[in-house]
Amino acid sequence: MAGKSPEVQIKELPNLKAVVISASWHPEICQSLVDGAVRGFESSGISNVEIRKVAGSFELPLATQLAFDAGFDIAVVVGLVLRGETPHFDYICQGVTSGVMQVSLSRSKPIGFGVLMCDTIEQAKARAGFADSSEDKGFDSAIAALSILN
Repeated sequence: MAGKSPEVQIKELPNLKAVVISASWHPEICQSLVDGAVRGFESSGISNVEIRKVAGSFELPLATQLAFDAGFDIAVVVGLVLRGETPHFDYICQGVTSGVMQVSLSRSKPIGFGVLMCDTIEQAKARAGFADSSEDKGFDSAIAALSILN
């Protein structure tokens, strides 16, 4: 584990148009990450968060770009990429990370990055915000994106 996330003061931003975009693989993990992101947005007074789903994590950057182009102010992307027996894991992780950063910079809008990249499903569950998880990366990702607007 990387440790406990920092305490960040978030101001009220109830008028922001927020979206959480989730990959569809590992739906139990992704739903918990989505729930955490929504709670994070709600902590700043955003009550109407749109949820969008895409096939896999590789599709998250384009889906986020399209959401920003449609008028959203802030986004969180979530998903889970599990290491397998081939280099596919490395390419997907690199592509989604780079793609999300490019969208954030090109649109000058914050994106919370809640894509888990794990060796095992147990590692993912520990970070997904379940009642017995040690971390809630969905929530943390929303807070990180909101902190840019403070």
